[in-house]
This record gives sequence, structure tokens and C-alpha cells, in this order.
Amino acid sequence: MDKPHHTQLLRRVSLRQLQIFEAIARLNGFTRAAEELFLSQPTVSMQIKKLEQGVGLPLFEQIGKQTYLTDAGRVVHEHTRHVLDALSNLEMEIADLQGLKTGMLRLAVVTTAKYFAPRALGQFCERYPGVEVALKVTNRERLLERLGQNIDDLYIIGHPPELDDVIFEPYLANPLVVLAARKHPLVGQSNIDPAQLAQYPFIMRESGSGTRMAIETFFAQRGIKLKIRMELGSNEAIKQAIDAGLGISVLSRHTLAPEGEHGRLAILDVKGFPIPWQWFVGHNKGKRLSVIAKTFLSFLKSKRDSIMQV
Repeated sequence: MDKPHHTQLLRRVSLRQLQIFEAIARLNGFTRAAEELFLSQPTVSMQIKKLEQGVGLPLFEQIGKQTYLTDAGRVVHEHTRHVLDALSNLEMEIADLQGLKTGMLRLAVVTTAKYFAPRALGQFCERYPGVEVALKVTNRERLLERLGQNIDDLYIIGHPPELDDVIFEPYLANPLVVLAARKHPLVGQSNIDPAQLAQYPFIMRESGSGTRMAIETFFAQRGIKLKIRMELGSNEAIKQAIDAGLGISVLSRHTLAPEGEHGRLAILDVKGFPIPWQWFVGHNKGKRLSVIAKTFLSFLKSKRDSIMQV
């Protein structure tokens, strides 16, 4: 009879230690990891010390107040994620065989997608109450960092990276429109030349935003230089600034969802607009999607036409 294969490391390292290690690496600190896992900080420190003894190398180094992975820590972290992901998938597949849908779904979306993603997640969780959800809303640059680190199950983005190791497919139309306060002199005019917008102060999203990238491309192609009055990192902050008369801007039409097109802001009739932008949904090509992630992806596609649009 073949004997089971056990490595020396397997006898020295526990799954609990790996869970704690992963939380510290993901949250960049022992205190945050202790809070998430409902453990005391001394317990977390003790378990990491035992893990380092089992591995035979230090896994973290402290520089000032920051915690960093060592070279050995980065290697252990990569394999730890594979181990924990495999166990999570095993749990979900067993539940699926039992006719249940339980487990964790990690979804990261660009800022403009926050106008439909929570709604879709709410409907999904109503259908599958055993599912836990972690939703991260951020700009394109930060989302791509998370994608590179393979932190989440699925990603929704306005302009996916042109890389061979990712898979993205079109999901929903996300038209970009020019917005102004109701009292703005261009409101009510038809077929406005884009060059006219250069006469007015412009409010821009921060660097790293997909919306900003689309705006800059549109005006650069036409040789138009905008007068940027301010940069803001929030669509809601930009809407407030527009309403206050601080300038005009280009945002997703979906940002009008809370109040509708007859609210405080007006869509200007500008040549070339709306810019036909789009949301894409995808993940890393090598990622083995969990049962929950696959189910949510199918759910998104089935609800494509019923997602709230302005």
C-alpha cells in the first residue's frame, strides 16, 4: 500500500497560521489582521513566530510603522493564496453538490460601476442568501493593481488592460456625457461644437480614472485644450461642484441615476457625445473561478437588460 506523502513543512505549519499570515499580508499590518480575525495581537504575533520557525526564515520586516513581506514572505504568500483558494473552492463545491450556494464573492469595480453593482449584488444575495460579498469600489489604476495581485474573483472596468493573461468581455453600455448646471449658458443649445467647451472651467476626475482617460483622448484627438479648474476623486463631488457653478464636466450618464435626467444637472448636446464607453467584466486568465464567482458571472449576464439604466 502506498503511504501518504507528508513533507516536513506540512508537519510544522498549520492552516490557521497560514490564514493569519495571509490576513497580515493583505491588510498590511498585524493590528488590522487581528481585528479582522477577532484575535488578540499577541496571539497573531505568536502564530506568525511559529510559522516563521516552521519555514525557517523571517516572513515580515518592520520598517518604521510599515510591515513588509521579505523575499521568503512573498514566496510563502503566493503559495498560501493557492492553498486557501483551493480550500475555499472545495467548500463551495461541496455545498453546491448539496444543492446550496454558500461562500465568499470578492468583486472589485471602477467608481462609475457603483451605480449598478450594489443593485446586482443585492439581487444575487437575495437569490443566494448563503453568499457573503466583499465589494471594493475604486478607480481604474487601483483596480488594475488589485487585478495584478489577483486579490478579487471578478473585476468590472471601463477600459480593460490589453494583456494576454486577462480575460474581459463587454457587459453594459456606459455612455459618457457632458454635464452642466441648469443655469449654464450652453444649456438648451443644440449641436454644440466641442471647441466651445474650452471657454468654460472644466472639472476633471483624478489621474488614474478611466473616465479621465476617455475625456483626454476625445479632446486631444480634436486639438482642444481644456481649462481645468480642479481635479476631484469622486463623481458625487464633481456633481456637487457642477451644481455650484464651478464648471462643467464629462461623467457617466449612470451618475444621474439617483435623481434622473431632470434633476439639478443638465446634459449638454455636444457633437461627438455621448462617448460610447462601456463596462467590461473579467478576471485573470489563469484564475480558477469558484462556484460562487461562476454563478455570479452567469447571473450578471442573465440580468444584463434589467440592470437599472438612466
